[in-house]
Amino acid sequence: MIERAGTRMLGLVALVLALNLVGNAQSLPPLTRHVREATTNGQARLVGRLPAAQEMRIVLVLPLRNQDALDSLLKDLYDPGSPAYRNFLSVDEFTAQFGPTQEDYDAVVHFAEANGLTVVGTSRNRLNVDVTGAVANIESALHVTLGLYLHPTENRMFYAPDREPTPDLSVQLWRVAGLDNYSIPKPALVRANWGPSSQGPHPSATTGSGPSSSFLGSDMRAAYYGGTSLTGANQSLGLLEYYGTDLADLDTYYKNVGQTNSVPITLLSTDGTSTSCVYPSCDDTEQTIDMTQALGMAPGLESLVMYVGSTDAAIFNAMATASPLNAQLSSSWTWSPADPSTDNPYFEEFAAQGQSLFQAAGDSGEWKSNSEIYPADDVYLTSVGGTDLETSSAAGPWSSETAWSDGGGGISPDKFAIPAWQTAAASSCSSCSKTYRNGPDVSANANFTYYVCADQTTCTANEYGGTSFAAPLWAGYLALANQQAVASGHAALGFINPTIYTIGAGSSYDTDMHDITSGSNGYSATVGYDLATGWGSMNGANLISGLLGTAPAPGFSLSASPASVSVVQGNSGTSTITSAVTGGFSGAISLTASGQPSGVTVGFSPASISGAGTSTMTMTVASSTVTGTYAITVTGTSGSTTATTTVTLTVTGTSPNFTISASPTSLSVARSSSGTSTITTAVSGGFDSSIRLSASGEGSGVSVSFSPSSIAAPGAGTSTMTVTASRNARTGTQTITITGRGGSVTHTTTVSVTIVE
Repeated sequence: MIERAGTRMLGLVALVLALNLVGNAQSLPPLTRHVREATTNGQARLVGRLPAAQEMRIVLVLPLRNQDALDSLLKDLYDPGSPAYRNFLSVDEFTAQFGPTQEDYDAVVHFAEANGLTVVGTSRNRLNVDVTGAVANIESALHVTLGLYLHPTENRMFYAPDREPTPDLSVQLWRVAGLDNYSIPKPALVRANWGPSSQGPHPSATTGSGPSSSFLGSDMRAAYYGGTSLTGANQSLGLLEYYGTDLADLDTYYKNVGQTNSVPITLLSTDGTSTSCVYPSCDDTEQTIDMTQALGMAPGLESLVMYVGSTDAAIFNAMATASPLNAQLSSSWTWSPADPSTDNPYFEEFAAQGQSLFQAAGDSGEWKSNSEIYPADDVYLTSVGGTDLETSSAAGPWSSETAWSDGGGGISPDKFAIPAWQTAAASSCSSCSKTYRNGPDVSANANFTYYVCADQTTCTANEYGGTSFAAPLWAGYLALANQQAVASGHAALGFINPTIYTIGAGSSYDTDMHDITSGSNGYSATVGYDLATGWGSMNGANLISGLLGTAPAPGFSLSASPASVSVVQGNSGTSTITSAVTGGFSGAISLTASGQPSGVTVGFSPASISGAGTSTMTMTVASSTVTGTYAITVTGTSGSTTATTTVTLTVTGTSPNFTISASPTSLSVARSSSGTSTITTAVSGGFDSSIRLSASGEGSGVSVSFSPSSIAAPGAGTSTMTVTASRNARTGTQTITITGRGGSVTHTTTVSVTIVE
């Protein structure tokens, strides 16, 4: 009973502290917007409120730290001239450097619990806190009203907050995900109606190896890769999906085309969303397409993971914190957030961790200011447009390609600023913006020429098209490139846009990629980069070689901090030796030193570094070492690879000095009595002066004396310090500081004195 009572008391104290924390916090809105313009300008008519007792799940998202340092790191990670090139971070490393602090994360958890919300999910990068609760509690915690509105362009109602959230929280949030359903994510997928009254030509699917000459995923592999050696082995690919799937549809696809899938598939719910999808209550066309195209391009993947969730925050964060991470990711869904910057923390983490996200650019032709194509125009992902592909034969090589008329592309509707890696391409593109992000970056077949199985019904041929097909094709292709990179001793390629744009501006562009120069999506395809197809499609193994060609050979470099160390004779000094690696180098680097003078010994802790890391170099200088400045060379050796750095050691003579100490350092003195401590001084460096002793910090009724009051030259000796407490001295503990002064040198020590009755 005592233990349980104590536990209850501790819980009560914790709750009081949490309530005090919340009560004393400022009410700050998150750093991103949540209010929909349609709810404030009258376009969406308010018709009611969400029921107060209705349960909701939302995500409290914290901001990243050290944004300037992260921006600098991302620049270096994708700069071939930087020692940090492609030295990607682990999830734990990213969290330590840029994730929210544990203190801030705990504060958000306490805030949620103190407001009647239940924490149902936390994240290892400390970005997301998933909570559930009644609408009334969520409204109270965030100081909003969740209204029901008539959608201005769709025949449905939606819920949304009437104002920006202002939680009583000391930590300013980045975002609260799940507060509205104004924009429902839609797959970048279209189905043609080739009935008698349909307008336009039927697609000329005459060279596919599927039913009715339709294209299979394996046909795309033959057309865009054309080899057999790379299959995506040892690579894992992740798919973003807002609904689950029925894997029976995937089985039907492979059975009907006479092929076998050997890749393990994981259906992962990121927030409790069902991973099952049974028609007619759920349509898994998009989900099955994503799998068949990714697997068709990379049939030897180690695994394929389908991340299923109800919010972008839940799905993207699960991708960013998976173990192991998927180096290639694909999304074929588009939507329109209240604030287009909401997902940047996840996208930046992808880039820092060597993950590349391919996003379908949409299927409504050229982008307009109101196009709902997000996140295809975000700067931290690869936007994939659409083409109309012809092959030379069934399961044969690439023959020709034109821009697909419905493929998305244009100038960023969300007004993302043009990234540095795109400015050169935009300068030679007459239709491109010189201010805003342009898209797409690359493209692949998206015409109505595919074979599709879905919804546990009859499969179709030449009816479905969309950039939904093109994005997972590119993700599968990157798996081939990353397989080759790892086999060649390099790191994974990570976010490929900086490299793709470098290739586009280089002499190998026409051999690495198919430059698509005909057709239009509203913008004409032209020579070089354009807003219809970007740089075009992948040209077999050439592009893989091009992507790897900018990667440095595996190696390492050494640096010292500080690079100059001054040490007094008879003492020691340290410098931190840091190794930076390139090209995926991960071997053990043994450290040695040379050039040190007589009497100086050098040691390293640890004696070797595995890959990128640090070692403490300690230089111990004997009293007999000749004063002067010396260059000590530090050499790192790993196999046949070596690197060096230099530490400048300056040895100086000892200066006249002394130390002072007390024994004991704690005294207990009763009123009307006294206690003593011995004060000892020691000299060095030829010190030769008397040392005067004094005390400070004694309380009322306490006196301090020294015998002798001064230690005679050369200054080494002892003195008895007597602490006397009067009858009226105040009880308690006080710290007395003893100061020794000799010549121009002053040092102190302390004694803790407790006055008792």
